[in-house]
Amino acid sequence: MSGTAFARAQAYSTVAIALALYADLFGTTSTVEGLFGTSFALVQLLIVLPLGRKIDTGNAKRWLLGGLALNVLVFVGYAFVANVQGVILMRMAQGIGASVLWLTGSTVIGEIAGEGERGLWLGTYNQVGAFSSLFGDLVGGALLALYDFYVAYAVLALVTLAAGVGVLLVLRDDPGGQADPEEATGRETLESLLSLSTVRALVSFRLGLSFGKMAVITFIPIYARTAFGMNPFVVGGLLAGGKLTKALTQGYVGDLTDRYGSKHLFIAGGALVYAFGALLIPLAEHARAVFPAVTVGLPSVAGAPAGSLLLPPAFFVLAGAYMVCGVADSIRLPASMALFVEEGEQFDAVAGAMSLRSVAWKVGQVVGPVTVGALWDATSVAAAFALAAGIITAATAVFLFLYDSPHPHVDATPGD
Repeated sequence: MSGTAFARAQAYSTVAIALALYADLFGTTSTVEGLFGTSFALVQLLIVLPLGRKIDTGNAKRWLLGGLALNVLVFVGYAFVANVQGVILMRMAQGIGASVLWLTGSTVIGEIAGEGERGLWLGTYNQVGAFSSLFGDLVGGALLALYDFYVAYAVLALVTLAAGVGVLLVLRDDPGGQADPEEATGRETLESLLSLSTVRALVSFRLGLSFGKMAVITFIPIYARTAFGMNPFVVGGLLAGGKLTKALTQGYVGDLTDRYGSKHLFIAGGALVYAFGALLIPLAEHARAVFPAVTVGLPSVAGAPAGSLLLPPAFFVLAGAYMVCGVADSIRLPASMALFVEEGEQFDAVAGAMSLRSVAWKVGQVVGPVTVGALWDATSVAAAFALAAGIITAATAVFLFLYDSPHPHVDATPGD
């Protein structure tokens, strides 16, 4: 399962840097760049609910293998795109593969983890994905800087194939078991899930959070490349900082949510920290008043000549902002996933609950990047990210207002 998370997250990070190169290569506007994120999410929005039902009632191992195979085909497609339309088409195909891998993997981990350890194991599973995403930022950025698209996508395909071999040889059939087709993620089950105050609060929250967060994820690498001319490896380095803070702390914070309870406070706190990180991004325009440009020497690697990398002042602001966002995700994610699993178990529909979680995310993910991109074209980068941060903050306030925990508070002390 860690292998599938590694392959999925590494691919997402490497492609995010490649999208910045495509934007530069094709001279796109911010609105079109927003479509890179919107097209990825739109197809996921359409498939996630039926996909959740299929996963609950089918063999999760086969779904994982199918998702990995689709990703390999996507890498081949990316290597040969010749225009913006081709990039958007591949983003849609990548969205399908990513949905299959994420939804299936999260469901399996949530179901096989012990009842009192879900925050720990879901946090640890996400931690693997975060480390892999960091790896994709650094290695993917280096491959795109030193070689070309073909080499980068070939490496992604090999990693994905290796993960597929691991699933085929090691993972048992029906990991987590199969639910009754009449009960799992059917209309009545989804209505029952939405009748729970916790689920309604979480779904409402994720609509706003996804709007702002996906704007940040989509535009940071593009902004770094098109506004400041950063080398792909430098772009990967600034993204890696956010993934590092997310990777180092998520398992530990997940354990804290298991021991202390009050998961809704972890969720709200993480969201507000993310909004703060989004507000820091436009300060990159003024970074030269505080930070100097730094040149870093590079040795010869894999036959490539020795050289140097320029870290412009904006690098330090963008890297710092994304590190803040990484800490925010560490605080929020384990608690959010654990709550969805707990609520879904009441109706034997964990994948159904995860589907609702994903659907709520996709709505904001579809609207957010293109809206922020259009606002950016019409006004400024500061206005665009202020909108993202404002909607995250408003969604957090709505979440706290709607949330009504059905579980007693857990009073615990370290070591209990």
